[in-house]
Amino acid sequence: MENQLPEQQEHQQVKVMIGSLSDVERVVFYKKTYSHVAGGVLVFILFEYLLMQSDTIIEFMFSMTEGYKWLIMLGGFMLATSYAENMAMRTTDKNMQYLAYGIYIFFQALIFVPMIAMAAFYMDSGVEILYQASTVTLALFTGLSVAVLMTKTDFSFLKTGLTIGFFIAIGLIIAGILFGFNLGLWFSVGMCLLAGGSILYQTSNLVNKFGVEDYIPAALGLFASLMLLFWYILRIFMSRD
Repeated sequence: MENQLPEQQEHQQVKVMIGSLSDVERVVFYKKTYSHVAGGVLVFILFEYLLMQSDTIIEFMFSMTEGYKWLIMLGGFMLATSYAENMAMRTTDKNMQYLAYGIYIFFQALIFVPMIAMAAFYMDSGVEILYQASTVTLALFTGLSVAVLMTKTDFSFLKTGLTIGFFIAIGLIIAGILFGFNLGLWFSVGMCLLAGGSILYQTSNLVNKFGVEDYIPAALGLFASLMLLFWYILRIFMSRD
């Protein structure tokens, strides 16, 4: 046992938490994290553009929005994205973290296909509605993130409320699919509030949860909240037409 201790100590990696760094070092971490969020948005746009070039993919994704098929699609999406999130958090290998991030972005782009196609091709506002929803989403995301980073407020207390809220939301979505009722505008507004709370929580976690080399999984968590906010803001804009 004693002969193994030096080797174990040599390979042991001590995680340096962001909260223990100086303000200058934190800013470096924040820049890396948010540049990866921005990169994720660009990759999402690229994936979305490529997916939208295939009529087969669009028709298939539209067919999966019908009845119980949408439950299957949501289940598959949740499994795939949860797997990607866990992969990014479990490993310190940057290549594996980037792979996990890429998988997550791809499945986000895939599930957005029906709504993006409907907004772009079947609504009077066309591409303008996508631009408006994107602008509002990015403005809200930026404002909430800056508020947390500037005030250094700890929003970890939101975890329990967000967990309960998301379980209620999932239950309502499943009930709506099974019993055929529309959740309506106020549900989308409520989900925007949950997404906003998630952004506050994820931004607060940058200091309390992540280490100095965890900027990729940190970016993935923020990207997930950003996409949730975009989904429901786009739904609200589409409900006006």
